[in-house]
Amino acid sequence: MKNTNICPKCQSKDIIRIEGTAEPYGVGNNIRAGATIFSAVLVNRYLCCDCGYSEEWIDKDDIPKLKKKYCK
Repeated sequence: MKNTNICPKCQSKDIIRIEGTAEPYGVGNNIRAGATIFSAVLVNRYLCCDCGYSEEWIDKDDIPKLKKKYCK
């Protein structure tokens, strides 16, 4: 859905993007990549407004941070 703006389940084009957030106490759609909330990697959601299917995506630029933290 991120690249095509078409739902892979129902073929709808009624797609919305929900921005990931990093708020106090770890609230929001994110993955911590360090000791503080400032190191959080945001996880953006794409939602089909017709069938409810959703996907979560991480920006490519943030993947190295996660590899450094979780691939040992």
